[in-house]
Amino acid sequence: MLLVACGGSAEETVEETASVEESESLESPATTVAPVLDKITFGFIPSAEQTDLQDNIKPLMKVLSDGLGIEVEGFVTSDFSGLLVAMGSGQADIGAFNTLGYVNALNVFPTRIEAVAKVVRYGSGSYHGTFWTTDVSVCTSPPVIGAFETVNGVQTLIPGSETSPPPVAALQVGWSFGDNGLEPEVRDNGTVSPGYACEADLNSMVGNTVVFVEEGSTSGYLYPSLQLKNMGIDYTKDITQVFAGSHDGVITALYNGDHKFGVAYDDARRTLRKTALDVGEKVIAIGITAEIPNDVVAVRSDLPEDMKAKIYTILKDYISTDEGYAVMDEIYGWTDIVPAVNSEFDIVKQAADEFGLYDN
Repeated sequence: MLLVACGGSAEETVEETASVEESESLESPATTVAPVLDKITFGFIPSAEQTDLQDNIKPLMKVLSDGLGIEVEGFVTSDFSGLLVAMGSGQADIGAFNTLGYVNALNVFPTRIEAVAKVVRYGSGSYHGTFWTTDVSVCTSPPVIGAFETVNGVQTLIPGSETSPPPVAALQVGWSFGDNGLEPEVRDNGTVSPGYACEADLNSMVGNTVVFVEEGSTSGYLYPSLQLKNMGIDYTKDITQVFAGSHDGVITALYNGDHKFGVAYDDARRTLRKTALDVGEKVIAIGITAEIPNDVVAVRSDLPEDMKAKIYTILKDYISTDEGYAVMDEIYGWTDIVPAVNSEFDIVKQAADEFGLYDN
């Protein structure tokens, strides 16, 4: 079987990996000898136009090739399923998966792939969905400049001020990077209002319409719905679901007054700040979901152990350079990697079970 990717100007193929040789004697029991590889492949799922991504990954492929001493070819699949099949069948050796995609791949090929790294974005190895409202009457205390963060396993409202952002992982609306670090964001049309948040009981959503992103969105549907279920709220009956199709669509629907509750990633309000300077005041955070592990770099389990270790080290060292930081931020928003811990994916598996997302 040959996987064809059309990310570049010419067709690219992913060749089958080398076969494994076995030998057995009285002195030497049957063992599996690692294949001698002269080429490996690294698969990516589109986050932008496929042609652009194919070009953007070329610098990383060169760095990996130089570090490993063999050719590393990058290819872009048309969707997640293409990468899953390529990794499981041995046509791809390394893959960049989103979290749900990795859990699905593990379900299909439990012994053939393993995570070697979890992605860090701007200092955090995880992210969360945020519950939003435009109805301040549901707040149990007045809204304040601030944001929610998980502190020692507990959802906590972290305050900020007009001059200081809340110290949370996600970049909040109203702030931008300047010469002195995070500063109030000033645009040509005015100053962007900082984001507000308040403590609230999510049961206030019962009987109301809630705007979600789409049924496949981890932070914009799956995790929030699972959280509501665990609270005793039937997300299919106790609320009316509508889907905006995108995270910015959720914020737009709330800002325009179409509905008063919604869920999107933190802080999706930034997508509207250029034209709606006051979006941080009008759309208020009222809670967050459990932490969602960031993307995963996975490898074929039967790659040599020293090669797995080298792949991790090369990726981490590359992202620590100015060039690597810029390249990986452009591709997927990666700013670092850390070792992956399988237990982090348990809640993702729970969501996959709940919503029947396993691609059997």
